[in-house]
Amino acid sequence: MAIALSLAEAFCLSLLTIHIASVAAGIVRCRPRPRLPAKRDAPGVSLLRPVCGLENFSEETLGSSFALDYPDYEIVFCAASEKDPVVPLVRRLIAAHPRVPARLLIGDQRISHNPKLNNLFKGWQVAAHDWIVIADSNVLMPRDYVQRLLAAWRPDTGLVCSPPIGCRPSGFWAELECAFLNSYQARWQYFADTLGLGFAQGKSMLWRRDELDRAGGLRALASEIAEDAASTKVVRANDKRVRLVDCPFDQPLGYRTAVEVWRRQLRWARLRRAAFPTCYLPEILTGGVGPILASGLIAASLDFSPFGCALAFGVLWYGAEAALAYAAGWPLSLRAVTTWMLRDLLLPTLWIAGWVGNEIVWHGNQMDVGESGLLETTAVATESGDHGF
Repeated sequence: MAIALSLAEAFCLSLLTIHIASVAAGIVRCRPRPRLPAKRDAPGVSLLRPVCGLENFSEETLGSSFALDYPDYEIVFCAASEKDPVVPLVRRLIAAHPRVPARLLIGDQRISHNPKLNNLFKGWQVAAHDWIVIADSNVLMPRDYVQRLLAAWRPDTGLVCSPPIGCRPSGFWAELECAFLNSYQARWQYFADTLGLGFAQGKSMLWRRDELDRAGGLRALASEIAEDAASTKVVRANDKRVRLVDCPFDQPLGYRTAVEVWRRQLRWARLRRAAFPTCYLPEILTGGVGPILASGLIAASLDFSPFGCALAFGVLWYGAEAALAYAAGWPLSLRAVTTWMLRDLLLPTLWIAGWVGNEIVWHGNQMDVGESGLLETTAVATESGDHGF
């Protein structure tokens, strides 16, 4: 009994320590910062934005591309089909901003099983500048977007990314998605980056053309199931680091359904498991449910109130998460604790589902994640609001 009690105490203390450390890293890295001015000798940048379908905030997120406070950049929108409903919107935005170099390319060159890479390939080929940013259509770009990406670049850097931060949620399920995206996934990603173990996320990626071209160009990113997983491996294979921007970029959510949130999180879980199984394995320990329950059991064995101790532990755990959301300026409503607790209750089921299945749904395509790493697709009902792996 004494050994079991000691193990339980060590379990709670170690997880709480890591949790607090990850929150501290998130606060340091994600707090708002003054706008960065553009330098006169700033390098030219090509901004590639793959588009596919209309989303809740498409006009605002795509329109933000034209309002950047940067002296030398171009925008290359990429659509797979002329019939895509987003095409008229892109053309209207380009016509409304004649002073910003921008164009729309249409076509789908099959270089991989990844629809996003197929869509982007034509844009990569014609990009005018050596610095290239690939940004999903649902990323809301601040005026200093490019400066913040470039500011994170160091001599040992091979890629700069930003995790998506959910904002403007409408309804409970969108707030649950914020709970996954912000103070959970972004927090752990910044903690890993602080430890020198940064990994890519495909929402915003800053590349040097020559670095990626030496590795095989966009085709090299088709070597893995998802392009961000392949990006991480390509960069590390070249003895470089993936770095994250300070103060990550927003993704407006709007309305979400429970099914959409679950499918998205399940897709990402299975992709992480397929690409980095050893890193996926300890994810089962990242939620608050296990240590909170263990604290109650420890209290009962010591003749203290199990409920009182579990409650105190939970207040400390989720209070730290609330401190991060407040410091970073992320959505923080009265329902936040409810969504954080529901997220943590779902994590074990999500973790198991990540191991036991290979099927994922991405933007209306039913896909199978096989051992070969190939994706076989079948069209299904469209899923809104998420056009990147």
